[in-house]
Amino acid sequence: MTFLSTAIEMLMAFISEIKVTYLIDIGIIAFVFYKLLGLIKETRAEQLVKGFLIILIISKLSEWAKLYAINYILQSTFTIGLIALVIIFQPELRKALEHLGRSQWIISNNKKGSVEEQTRSVNEIVDAVSVMSRKKIGALIVMERLIGINDIIDTGTVLDAKISADLIMNVFYPKSPLHDGAVIIKNNRLMAAGCLLPLSSNKYISKELGTRHRAAMGMTESSDSLIVIVSEETGAISMAIEGKLQRFLDTTTLRELMIQALDKEKDGGDKDGVKS
Repeated sequence: MTFLSTAIEMLMAFISEIKVTYLIDIGIIAFVFYKLLGLIKETRAEQLVKGFLIILIISKLSEWAKLYAINYILQSTFTIGLIALVIIFQPELRKALEHLGRSQWIISNNKKGSVEEQTRSVNEIVDAVSVMSRKKIGALIVMERLIGINDIIDTGTVLDAKISADLIMNVFYPKSPLHDGAVIIKNNRLMAAGCLLPLSSNKYISKELGTRHRAAMGMTESSDSLIVIVSEETGAISMAIEGKLQRFLDTTTLRELMIQALDKEKDGGDKDGVKS
């Protein structure tokens, strides 16, 4: 009984010494680690982080066992590896910083346009895509979300026109001077046409995908844009978002996926991506 009383007194004394700031500190660190793990999950960085953890554990064991030569080599490897991590995984780090920059704690979503305007824009795009798919007219339509893409708009011809299915189809008509580039949709306006997109550097992309699909993937790897693609060869409809591509969509599914992604953006969420 005396032992139990002593244990309870020690526990109460320990709890009384805990300050609120300690709990806040631990909570923030836990939250940061949770978010970091979420960002690297199922990416190339995940395997590299596991490798670094193994090296760190072996390094500590070699230090404890007084294996000085092995410890020195591992410590040097760890230091050089951290520099290599920044260089090799620059795209992933950039994506993580952009993810942080999109946080509603830092910025607010000031995109213009009501739900009705957004729905009308989606319907016009889907109507145009439906016709172009049947006629096998290639198309590349980019919808800006939270990350601004004015640098991409500057590569094309500024139109700043009301979105309509007829206008989109006229832009991508094979004899149109702007048909080879991408159309940019911003704030429910067709801002520009004939825009150039960055090609994806992902070596795992299927070889059967053409330049349009690679450009769409490249754009979603560097921004949170939603992109609709129509294949000129097959007329197949695809949608790319967050570096992921979903192919062979029908117009009903395309409309649902677009509205879902744009609604999540307005709610301040972050689209995890559409799985292929």
